[in-house]
Amino acid sequence: MVGHAPEELLTVVPEELLTVAAALLLPGQDLTGATLAGGGSHHVVLLPGAAVVRVARKPTAVAALPRNVELPRRLGALDLPFAVPRPLSGVVRVAGHTAVALSWLEGAPAPRSGGGEPEELARLLRALREVDCGDLRSLLGAAHEYAGGDRWAEMMERDVVPRLPRTWRSEALRRVGAAVDLPVVEPSLVHGDLAGDNLHWSGDGRVLGVLDWDLAQPFDPAVDAACLAWHGWDKVAAAVDRAALHRAWTWYLTFGLEQVSFALLNGEPEEVVARRCTVAISWLERTARMTRPLG
Repeated sequence: MVGHAPEELLTVVPEELLTVAAALLLPGQDLTGATLAGGGSHHVVLLPGAAVVRVARKPTAVAALPRNVELPRRLGALDLPFAVPRPLSGVVRVAGHTAVALSWLEGAPAPRSGGGEPEELARLLRALREVDCGDLRSLLGAAHEYAGGDRWAEMMERDVVPRLPRTWRSEALRRVGAAVDLPVVEPSLVHGDLAGDNLHWSGDGRVLGVLDWDLAQPFDPAVDAACLAWHGWDKVAAAVDRAALHRAWTWYLTFGLEQVSFALLNGEPEEVVARRCTVAISWLERTARMTRPLG
């Protein structure tokens, strides 16, 4: 979710990944301007204006790639007010890597606490809520899938909280408990990571494209509202009603903790888990100083 580690943009693409990209794209495609973005689960080769090649980095990402490609293809056939990446290839195994080529989306990410006027955020959230999830069920993950799924609260309490300093354990448990105690709402399509590079904006403030549907799930739409706090809680408060704002704030206060359970579920080395714990502690410290938004 919004607590994800930021992607690192590199200027040099390793030769082995250029080979993968060349195999998936049209013959003669110029790779001269290619750059590399690395997220938690994929390498992403960027060919501005032409294509994006996603290369799975982990076994879980390899297994999920076909589903994560089919979902945007189905969404692209709907009358949505924004574009989604279109598959330009099938899921292909090349030189020991599993990858897919996707279409390039126009627009640019908005800076943190910049752009994202309330009217446009509300329009985006409404469009997602109105998607009929019936035909998409087999392509959507479970709620909290990347951080424990049905065992989300159990993992938080048993595996994540004990790794934190004693001074933060009661606060972390309080946040998890508050989320568990939220009223159940009608589930709708939740993107799960509506922040940073995953939204492309036009120069006049419209959402042109939504990328990276890997965390899509039928769940509480307030999760997406919480992710949009990237643009500032004042804008989220103006875009949703009071009940949704309360749920969004409650979910938001758990996001940083989910990074630890994500690392544990993916079998990351202990030093990686420890780094995630350090980031989670910083998250707890920072968010503890924040003022609860009022709608």
